Amino acid sequence: MIGKTHLALGLAIGMFFIPHVTHKILFLPIILIASILPDIDSAHSKLGHHWYFRPLQWISKHRGMIHSFTFCVLIAAVLSLFTPSLALPFFLGYFGHLFADSFTVEGIRAFWPFGEEVNGKLRTGGAVENGIFIGLIFVILALFLSWFL
Repeated sequence: MIGKTHLALGLAIGMFFIPHVTHKILFLPIILIASILPDIDSAHSKLGHHWYFRPLQWISKHRGMIHSFTFCVLIAAVLSLFTPSLALPFFLGYFGHLFADSFTVEGIRAFWPFGEEVNGKLRTGGAVENGIFIGLIFVILALFLSWFL
């Protein structure tokens, strides 16, 4: 998936959960950051193109260790120990990214370093992904309107 789809999915997830959280100010920004964070291992991503992520890209291939539920749970667990209010939005955004990427042809290695790659038939940046993005925009609008009805 491309960045805008990950951000739209993160926003939809955040808008669904935000009525039920106590730290509302931090919730959406953390979800949005976490929803694009797994792609820091790619020099072509919104975050990964920055020079300071190059060393990380040298030690981790794209859709490797960082694109795994193992890594997601590990980071969320560490966050829960030190800043519990960040753990849930981080987990939701990061998990949403991985879940979406698991449907792409490239797939993810879900339980790195164990297990096989999980992948689907969706082409990154293709027509189906564009349809998903448009659908997510409608979901976001519906969630936004539901706050006022």
